[in-house]
Amino acid sequence: MTVTSEHPAWSAISTGQKQEFRRDVRRKRLVSHLLVVPLLLFIAVLFIGPILVMLSRSVENPELRAGLPVLAQSLEDWPGEALPDAKIFRALANDLSNADLRPERAAAARRLNYEVPGYRTLIMGSARKIGRMQDEIAADPKATLIGLDPRWGEMPYWHALRRAASPVTAYYLLAALDLKVDDSGSVVRTEPEQRIFVDILLRSLWVSVVVTTVCLLIAFPVANFMVVAGPRMRVVVLLSILLPFWTSLLVRTSAWIVVLQREGLINDILTGLSLVSDPLELIFNRFGVYVAMVHILLPFMVLPLYSVMQGIPPSYMRAAASLGARPVQAFWRVYLPMTLPGIGAGCLLTFILAVGYYITPALVGGAQDQMIGYFIAFFTDTRLNWGMASALSFILLSCILALYIGLGRYVGIGRLVGIDK
Repeated sequence: MTVTSEHPAWSAISTGQKQEFRRDVRRKRLVSHLLVVPLLLFIAVLFIGPILVMLSRSVENPELRAGLPVLAQSLEDWPGEALPDAKIFRALANDLSNADLRPERAAAARRLNYEVPGYRTLIMGSARKIGRMQDEIAADPKATLIGLDPRWGEMPYWHALRRAASPVTAYYLLAALDLKVDDSGSVVRTEPEQRIFVDILLRSLWVSVVVTTVCLLIAFPVANFMVVAGPRMRVVVLLSILLPFWTSLLVRTSAWIVVLQREGLINDILTGLSLVSDPLELIFNRFGVYVAMVHILLPFMVLPLYSVMQGIPPSYMRAAASLGARPVQAFWRVYLPMTLPGIGAGCLLTFILAVGYYITPALVGGAQDQMIGYFIAFFTDTRLNWGMASALSFILLSCILALYIGLGRYVGIGRLVGIDK
């Protein structure tokens, strides 16, 4: 029993005992807080910290300041309305001829190439030739560089330099939404052939919605059957649901390739029963992605539903029936609303896992079925474009947070996380 200052027995305790009681409560509270400190440090250092560092890459813009430092500083005073003066051209020439900046200059050239295709060859080609033209650079750097490559006399290339000279940039976040900043400073849509990321994001969200919906339609009757079934049958069904967790994700996905291929089990049965004349294309397309993802993610929908359904007293349905409600009406008006926390938690968990899937769509999907996780890995590992990978991750995280907030307002954050009943 907890004794508080409002409890009648509190007034009967002496002042010394009250002080000792308060010290004991504070000591226990301090010990309980200290016990969770390692967990909080673990989450902060190994979970939240790396995520924040990764997301910060979406706005960082250090390449030009490291590869062309004198030019980047000179561009701060350039208004951008006409070609720069000889001083800025001389700063560019000095940076291009500095052999110590070669690795950083290559990174800056790659960064500029994101905005203007061909900029990397302009930077690297000019750097190779400018070492033999020091006398001409000293006399007239502007005319010498434009004579070296006419693109140095075009404003779009200088506007790209000016945008890349800023320590922070919105380039990656805008590019992740198929947007860009034009030479006048306005945000506009990218060229039609470069608009791919919004379609990829919408595709990822659509695939996740379909997978979540199918999982819910399968999981709801399965979870309900586990509640009403006997103990032995309940154990059998539960083991059947948990069995996939005992094998790796890669093995489970590869198994579907064997089952769904043209010479696989499904096509053998269909052709053996003369239901189809030719084997169906069941793999390396959207159908294969749906089948494999539903199979892998189904336990994440069943278990939250089963947990909530188990706590619903059967007497509620009997009471609804005794008051004249038909079975469908009792289910719709009484049972289904009480399972809403399980539906919300299961849908949220399944959708979040589905929208970030990478391995399964990469193995069983076609070229038009790859999801946003594939492109995050592509920009991280293959292109080494961490800014773009971080921007796509930021957009994906924003979508998930928006879903969480929206679902939380409808179902209740406390009910989703199991605090409120």
